[in-house]
Amino acid sequence: MTNMEKWPEIEKAATEQRRELVLQGGGVDKRISSCGGLPSSLYSLQLLNYLEVSQCPSLTEIHVEIQHLTNLQSLVLCRNKLASVPDVIGILKSLKVLDLSVNNLKCLPQGLTQLKELNTLNVSCNCLEGLPDGLSQCTKLATINVSKNQITAFPPDLFSERLDLLSTLVASDNSIQELSGEICKLSALKVLDVSNNKLSEIPSDLSDCPKLKEINFKGNKLSDKRLEKMVNGCQTKSILEYLRGKGRGRRDEEGGDSDKKKKQQQHKKKKGKVREEQDEVEELNKMVVRVLHVSEAPTALTVKVNAEVKDVRPYLVCCLVRGMSLKPGNALKRFLMAQTKLHDDLCGRRTIATIATHDAQLVKGPLVYDVRPPTRLKVVPLGRREMTAVELIRQLHLEADELRKQKKRQNVTGLHKYLQLLEGKSVYPCLVDADGDVISFPPITNSEKTKIKKTTTELLIEVTSSTSLQTCKDVMDALIIKMAELNKFTAEHQEEAGSDGEEDGARQPAADAETSSQLIVQQETKPELVKEPLGWQDVLGGYTHVLKVQTYQGR
Repeated sequence: MTNMEKWPEIEKAATEQRRELVLQGGGVDKRISSCGGLPSSLYSLQLLNYLEVSQCPSLTEIHVEIQHLTNLQSLVLCRNKLASVPDVIGILKSLKVLDLSVNNLKCLPQGLTQLKELNTLNVSCNCLEGLPDGLSQCTKLATINVSKNQITAFPPDLFSERLDLLSTLVASDNSIQELSGEICKLSALKVLDVSNNKLSEIPSDLSDCPKLKEINFKGNKLSDKRLEKMVNGCQTKSILEYLRGKGRGRRDEEGGDSDKKKKQQQHKKKKGKVREEQDEVEELNKMVVRVLHVSEAPTALTVKVNAEVKDVRPYLVCCLVRGMSLKPGNALKRFLMAQTKLHDDLCGRRTIATIATHDAQLVKGPLVYDVRPPTRLKVVPLGRREMTAVELIRQLHLEADELRKQKKRQNVTGLHKYLQLLEGKSVYPCLVDADGDVISFPPITNSEKTKIKKTTTELLIEVTSSTSLQTCKDVMDALIIKMAELNKFTAEHQEEAGSDGEEDGARQPAADAETSSQLIVQQETKPELVKEPLGWQDVLGGYTHVLKVQTYQGR
């Protein structure tokens, strides 16, 4: 850490008494490397309630002076190379969100357990072998994500009645060998993901969690083979009912009247098995996703890639989706809200990835994923006139500043959080159609030319990222799953279509459930490199991984 170099972002935050500060990307990483860490001036910004330092591989430690930022409510230190976090983090009593994901942490500081206001803890994608004892003291915890670590067991006090707000526990891709029946004490638990671990048993007590709605035990070699088959294909409700039945059987054995009741249960199970399977088939038929591999078809939509995108925003995943029902009622609004939520959560407020959706019938291929200088990149942003990228970003900065002043807030608005992602870039990424028009300018906006409407029936979806190809795939999968769920909801509620998009202005009922819940995913946007030296996988990657139907059917 050094005081020698002045950082304009920190000076500006101090001068304007800002409450939020985001430092990320290559430019920041170079300064961290040259300074030997973050400057001490950062820790004098005691008004900060949101601090993000991300995507900086040179950041390997956080200085103990972070204890001076006592007003912090959100601390995001993701996608760095942190090897440790100081124990003084426990002094940050106002902290509600702590994101230490994608680092090199082998253990967490004990001081973490002193964060009484902590609501969200994300330490996924590290090298953790365990969690600190005492997490039950963080009584306001609602979400814990410890996925993709080397954890072998949960600390005993994690399953405490004191954590009565804990609703989401994600611990996939670890080495957990046992799940305690005490988990039933988590009265608010709604989502439990312990997929890809080393579990051999699932405690029947899990069925006593009153609010549990979603569980994932896939990738575990369970001793109960029927249960193992169920966790790979059945819905949560069926699995919990099975566990509940096992629990009753165990209690009957303890009561000495097990044989008779076992026979009764077996009879009921045999009798109900056919009905259960019928119910599952009926449920799955309400939400069907068909995946078509048509990238070899001569008419397939293609995306050619300029090799220069490698240095700007290298990862892109695309697919075509047909059968999305957007016309009935609030279907379009719900879809846009779902996209926004993914942007805020999985996409890290667009800092990790960005989603763009287009009316595929308005897209003229082949497409080119290209780069252009800011002064030459022209686009018609959603709801605006045509302008250059320079003009658009300047206008968005002015609007963001004006909004901040109107609301009399010191913190940065949502616009600022992703506008700065392109700072320092000599060229900007863009997706260009056959007419030479820019239909997408990630991560800022897509074009009015291909805007989706209630009448849209075929969508081109793109996900871009400067982080990783896998991130793009994960976001795309999550969006398609959500689209299937929304289609199912629309079909079941039989909403009526409004006058928007109707030629005669009449209100007509939605299509029948069998049609409106069909979602067809076409993987026909195969990226191809314009220049051959870099394999297209290295530059861009594409949506070439197999989308398994069961991924969506089980939701």
